[in-house]
Amino acid sequence: LVDGVILNGPIMDSKAGEKFVEEACKIIMEEVIQKANDVTEKVCEWRAPETLKKILDLEMRDTGESHQKLLQLCQDVIQYSVKTSRNAISSHPRFFNQLYAGIDYYSLVARFITEALNPSVYTYEVSPVFLLVEETVIKKMIEFIGWEEGDGIFNPGGSVSNMYAMNLARYKFCPEIKEKGLSGLPRLVLFTSEECHYSMKKAASFLGIGTENVYFIKTDERGKMIPEELEKQVQRARKEGSAPFLVCATAGTTVLGAFDPLDEIADICEKHGLWLHVDASWGGSALISRKHCRLLHGIHRADSVAWNPHKMLLAGIQCCALLVKDNSGLLKKCYSAKAAYLFQQDKFYDVSYDTGDKSIQCSRRPDAFKFWLMWKALGTTGLEERVNRALALARYLLAILK
Repeated sequence: LVDGVILNGPIMDSKAGEKFVEEACKIIMEEVIQKANDVTEKVCEWRAPETLKKILDLEMRDTGESHQKLLQLCQDVIQYSVKTSRNAISSHPRFFNQLYAGIDYYSLVARFITEALNPSVYTYEVSPVFLLVEETVIKKMIEFIGWEEGDGIFNPGGSVSNMYAMNLARYKFCPEIKEKGLSGLPRLVLFTSEECHYSMKKAASFLGIGTENVYFIKTDERGKMIPEELEKQVQRARKEGSAPFLVCATAGTTVLGAFDPLDEIADICEKHGLWLHVDASWGGSALISRKHCRLLHGIHRADSVAWNPHKMLLAGIQCCALLVKDNSGLLKKCYSAKAAYLFQQDKFYDVSYDTGDKSIQCSRRPDAFKFWLMWKALGTTGLEERVNRALALARYLLAILK
């Protein structure tokens, strides 16, 4: 007993806690998973914000609620949430939002496991299994891109992957910026499609590059970047005394689903010594399809690629990787802060498995695990079938519209 606190007692009643988890999981199974494809179920029990606040009783009080009331609250949360869940075969016929692929049962179980284990993937000593899984998945994704070797890390969203890539390209262009900052440097500029994801502007703002230094390149009638326009803008920037350092191409634009001509863009990047990043957050999964991988022809010439398996492959939000061709430790050089209390170099294992110095984050979710377990269950052939089906559905819809 210290300061009136019992130190060797349980924080909560474990038996009661286990019972609560069991009953809550039953609610999830019945109300979310089993009803995911029930046509008679509403997509959402819509309520205005003020009404919904009252229904959910959001106020937090000095004393806790009973388990029975908490279970009812779980029911209410499910009832008034949008039903994005759907299985890998079919979906709720009335859910049409563009940002959700559905639910994969294996990925879902993987999420249950990681939530229960509560891991953080920054050192091998605290997360051995999940770091090995991430390494394996990244190697396989690199193989599909067509690189002989590479590096990578899973991030909380494609926007973060794009920001990482922008910062990495800037570091490669000017390594001293990590210590000395932007002062004294020429005006850094980057180039991207006018159909690019808005995260490119956000990243430029966040990194101190400035949105005015993002050159948006014209696209053709199908939404693809025009290489000749890129060449013109690069030359223009150089004449203005600016310092071009990055081109961001897009493989699967947000609105039109366009794939930029990567080979032609890569030619320009090589000519001018520019880092080529491909935002394949949406379209990267087409690499797994032997029929549709041609859409990303030339991606092997990129320096970095953002790829989100949670989109077309149903890996579950969020599951996003940044993949880098450089295998000399560029990620670690760019992001390492050398925190000695975590990343000692004299540990009892190979410290190259410690990934925390390759990321801005310290605490990081094992998002690769849900992709890995799903991949193990379906095999590459099963994932390929998902890609082919998704694109076949797109063609079917287009035929109906025509």
